[in-house]
Amino acid sequence: MRLPPLPPLPSRRTLLVVAVAVVAVALAGAGAWAWWAAAAREADAAYAALGVRIRAAEAPDAAADVRALAIREVEAVLARHPSAAGAALAAYQLGNLRAAAGEPAAARGAYEIARAKAGSRTLRALAQASIAYTWEAEKKYDQAASALQQALGGAGPKDFLYEQLLTSLGRIQELSGQKAEAIRTYQRVLAEVPQTRRGEEIRARLLALRS
Repeated sequence: MRLPPLPPLPSRRTLLVVAVAVVAVALAGAGAWAWWAAAAREADAAYAALGVRIRAAEAPDAAADVRALAIREVEAVLARHPSAAGAALAAYQLGNLRAAAGEPAAARGAYEIARAKAGSRTLRALAQASIAYTWEAEKKYDQAASALQQALGGAGPKDFLYEQLLTSLGRIQELSGQKAEAIRTYQRVLAEVPQTRRGEEIRARLLALRS
């Protein structure tokens, strides 16, 4: 039986073209990686530089112009590097600055960005709680209660902020005139967090609500 002939070997030119193509792809990949690494370093440096400005703006005696400058700088860095690792924390801090400036709606927008970008449950919980407090600042208690209940969803007594969130929910219910709901929420705090340091305060609120 006669075997079929072997296919002809690629020409030297073909081999050269393939080799050049492989090298070009490798160089492009190396260039892309170098660009990405440089961009990441630039973003990290930009967010790190914000730290000093934000700390100064968050000081109790910070002047309004210092806070305003910090807000502009944080927003600028977020616009340039929205996907960097430091974006979530910077957005949360921006929310704090906006809240301190008496701008709850703008603060809420920043907290929503922080919540969406947060890579940790802790930062996500802080952002969600802060969203609720911006609604409270606007006296929109239904939205505040809804945001707090969302933050409490799936959480338990051992989870971060649980006691604070539950106590805040009771306060919001009390402010909105929902006495029965507030009583149940305060009772829940005492039952689920019996060692709460706010026990005396909560019992006083319960006494006032029942009188």
